[in-house]
Amino acid sequence: MTSRSELSRSFKIGLPIVGTVVAIGLWWLVTIVFGIETFFLPSPPDVVDAFSREPHYLLEEAWATLWVTLAGFAVAAVAGMLGGMLLTGSRMIEQATLPMVVAFNAVPKVSLVPLLIVWVDFGPRMRISMVVLIAFFPILVSTMAGLTSTPADLNEFTRSLSASRLKSYLKVRLPWALPQLFVGLKVGITLALIGTVVAEIQSPNGGLGSIIAVSNQSADTSLAFAAIALLAVFGVSLFYLVVAAERLAVPWARHIST
Repeated sequence: MTSRSELSRSFKIGLPIVGTVVAIGLWWLVTIVFGIETFFLPSPPDVVDAFSREPHYLLEEAWATLWVTLAGFAVAAVAGMLGGMLLTGSRMIEQATLPMVVAFNAVPKVSLVPLLIVWVDFGPRMRISMVVLIAFFPILVSTMAGLTSTPADLNEFTRSLSASRLKSYLKVRLPWALPQLFVGLKVGITLALIGTVVAEIQSPNGGLGSIIAVSNQSADTSLAFAAIALLAVFGVSLFYLVVAAERLAVPWARHIST
């Protein structure tokens, strides 16, 4: 039994690594077989060379992207959870405000960048605002879905115990909503990184997105790919950090869903 579980764990760790290595190998093979110039599609060695040329520059801008992403995601997470609690707590408030929230979410966020620059500034506050606008909605919706999914028999059980509304909320509804909430957080953290890059490309004065924008103008495609590779590493790492937090916060969720 132990050997089987260890084998399963090894597959879970090894398969993503193998898949990544195969994808990079195919990418390298395509550039060789078709003789693609570096300007159009740099090979993996070209990307490594670009990183080795500008390691400090790339890492410095990577940190700028990371902290804006985390700051914006934290604000979006708190706002989304509080908003979900508010809307599910009052049917009248939900009916009055949810259509406006949905309509605002349908607006392409790129179109708001010029307004954010006017309202806020060119710096980190504009980028954090963009992250919040993009990551807020899935967290709000997942919180609402979780808080409204409590089984009826659990609600009846708390009533039979004469539990107060606050105690029922904290002991039953909120814990039951956590798996759905983490679904929104996992979507939100990836969207937060996208929001940061969108803002950096639109206002290229810092971050990995600005490297991509400036590299395209200077025809340094390898440097742009190096920045994209760092963004990919960030995206995977942040996603699995949320997954790890989910397993710590709701270890029982995996058992009731299988």
